[in-house]
Amino acid sequence: MMLFSYFAENRDQLLFLIAGVSFIIELSVMGLSSPLLFFSIGTFVTAILVSFGLIIDWEMILFSIGILTAITAGLLWGPLKRFQNQGGGPDTSSDMIGKIVPVSEDITPSSGKIRFSGIDWNARLEKGCTEIIASGNSAEICGVDGNVMIIKSL
Repeated sequence: MMLFSYFAENRDQLLFLIAGVSFIIELSVMGLSSPLLFFSIGTFVTAILVSFGLIIDWEMILFSIGILTAITAGLLWGPLKRFQNQGGGPDTSSDMIGKIVPVSEDITPSSGKIRFSGIDWNARLEKGCTEIIASGNSAEICGVDGNVMIIKSL
């Protein structure tokens, strides 16, 4: 009961606690991919306003959290989305990338087959490549998309 009365008297401390816990959850569980980040920033800024005495009652605190969360989301959504969608460099997720392989069925932008390690693998040309690689030629694996090899000509 003492804890409830403490937070009732010190609303800014409760808001700082809520902002910190929501930010920790965002970083550890969500991985900066949910609106909880914007909520934690809105709650943190509201806690600062409560600390300075600019906001006093609970209705204004909740209103401030909502408005600041919306403003934060509006301002940061685009830049964070661009940052998240930046390329992370060359694909090195498979040891097959960079291997020169024989083409067992003509490779087009949407289909084809290569032979690697005694197995025929589904393949397609990399984006922007329109030149069909004919069966019997060699090609290089430049990426993997599920069980489809992304191929470019030599």
